[in-house]
Amino acid sequence: MTRTVPLRKRLLVRLLIASVLIAVCSVAATAWLAVETTTRALREEQGQVLAEDMDVLARLSGYAATHPDWKGVGDTVRELSARTGRRIALTTTDRRTIADSAPAGTSLPPRAAATVDPLHIDTYTERGAQRGGVDPRVVGPYRVTDEERAKLQKLASTRQRCFARNGYDAVVVQTPSGRPVVTDHDGPVAGGVVPDECADGLLNTTTPTENKALSDLSERARKCLDRRGLNAGTPPFVTVDVTEQRLGTRYLLGKTKGTDDRTAVREADRCVDEARHAQLDPYVAPVAELFLGGGDTTAVRFDMSSANKAKVVGAAGLVLAVTVAVTAVVATRLVRPLRALTEAAQQPPELHARVPVTTRDETGILAAAFNELAERRERLEAQRKAMVSDVAHELRTPLTNIRGWLEVTRDGVVDPDHALLASLHEEALVLQRVIDDLQDLAAADAGTLRLHRERVRADELLDQVAAAHRVAADTAGVALRTEADSTSWLDADPVRMRQALGNLVSNALRHTPADGTVTLTARRDGDDVVLDVTDTGTGIAPEDLPYVFDRFWRAEKSRSRRTGGSGLGLPIVRHLVAAHGGTAEAASEPGAGSVFSLRLPGAAPPA
Repeated sequence: MTRTVPLRKRLLVRLLIASVLIAVCSVAATAWLAVETTTRALREEQGQVLAEDMDVLARLSGYAATHPDWKGVGDTVRELSARTGRRIALTTTDRRTIADSAPAGTSLPPRAAATVDPLHIDTYTERGAQRGGVDPRVVGPYRVTDEERAKLQKLASTRQRCFARNGYDAVVVQTPSGRPVVTDHDGPVAGGVVPDECADGLLNTTTPTENKALSDLSERARKCLDRRGLNAGTPPFVTVDVTEQRLGTRYLLGKTKGTDDRTAVREADRCVDEARHAQLDPYVAPVAELFLGGGDTTAVRFDMSSANKAKVVGAAGLVLAVTVAVTAVVATRLVRPLRALTEAAQQPPELHARVPVTTRDETGILAAAFNELAERRERLEAQRKAMVSDVAHELRTPLTNIRGWLEVTRDGVVDPDHALLASLHEEALVLQRVIDDLQDLAAADAGTLRLHRERVRADELLDQVAAAHRVAADTAGVALRTEADSTSWLDADPVRMRQALGNLVSNALRHTPADGTVTLTARRDGDDVVLDVTDTGTGIAPEDLPYVFDRFWRAEKSRSRRTGGSGLGLPIVRHLVAAHGGTAEAASEPGAGSVFSLRLPGAAPPA
């Protein structure tokens, strides 16, 4: 059975649609959660990584600010790498490795993360990022001696007590140069205003060490001003704010022709900066490039927060609920007709139950096929019962005749003469023929029908069959002819093919009146050979034509055996031809005769 199911009704399409809906919901929910949680986590991670980067740069800048070279920085690099879980590499400006936490030979990232130069910091100060300046930890010649530090510490303690007497909570903080500073926790004490009692000026006075460094700086700045033509003969006065470790300058400048005051001041500031960098340069490590990450040690890690985990679990639960709901609806619609099929299949066979066909999809086609199977089983059951009845009928008639004649002969009513014995022999032959036919059909049904194939010429096969039935044809007054060429060959069992053609010829002779004709022909049709048995007999009614190959079927509704035959000849023909890989067909017109065609695979003629 072949039926076209609309695309939208197909079970596969419906399941695919359900799966796509579930997948779309899952993907959408997963994508939303992934974007939401990953974005949030990455923001947190980026903030953490940025803080780690700033800390690494600060540590290495501090090392450079307090050491004249990079010897011994390897321990600091390995410590920072172990703490952050990232690769840290430090190289010179020409990419020669100074220290690297990764194994030797590991390639560097394509670009440096930062430049470590405490004299030109652009990413770090103690209070955050700034565009330029000197790391406050670079003190160089401004570092006070131990004796000066002790004196300054006493002055700082005195000022701290003074602030306390005036109601201010102050602390003493050590600056990188060793100078103590009295300050509040959050900034200058009292907003930067010093009470009169505490303003002795002693703590803010520069020490001899600082004065010496400032004098050297002033001299360096003067030389720069001379080169720029801005010196009026007096070097700039360079001062220092000891509370913040910031330098200040006062200038007595001369000007070259065409130079305004603001330009002169800017040039003087540049001279002071250059002088300061030149003064501090011997006390700091050389400029280095900092590389972070890269190689096999780069790892981005973040932990999902509880809120994000709750969102993931909630979305997963929602998707699961939708999946269960959609699956339940689809499964219910699918199972309903299947249950009806199961109930119908569990009914007793004799009821031949049917199921209603309510859909046009694969399930509906299955229900229709089940109904057709039930109808076919019902017909087969009827045929089986009819076959049992037909076999009994076919066997009863000759057995009854044989029994009757034997009984009257035994009782002495009839003498066992030659005519009686001939009649009994004829009935025995009929009985034997029916049994042989049934045995052939049983072998064909069981698939045990044996064939002994060989190359057979179609014209010779037809001549042999015609010769075997020539006497019967002459007796019936029917002309028996053959028409075939010598180019048609078969790969077949000649005995079985003579049996099949003989059944057709016998059947044709029985139904062809005197002066009729029965013709056997063979023709080539592509790779096949077609054998036709044509008669000019009474023909077969159109409504009976589909049943001619059924067992025990006869055109006579009375099932009389006047015309001979057991009703098994044509079914045997169909099975024999099918065993050879061919087909049997019948065509007929009432009053004009019938044509029985056997289509068999052809064979190449022998060389």
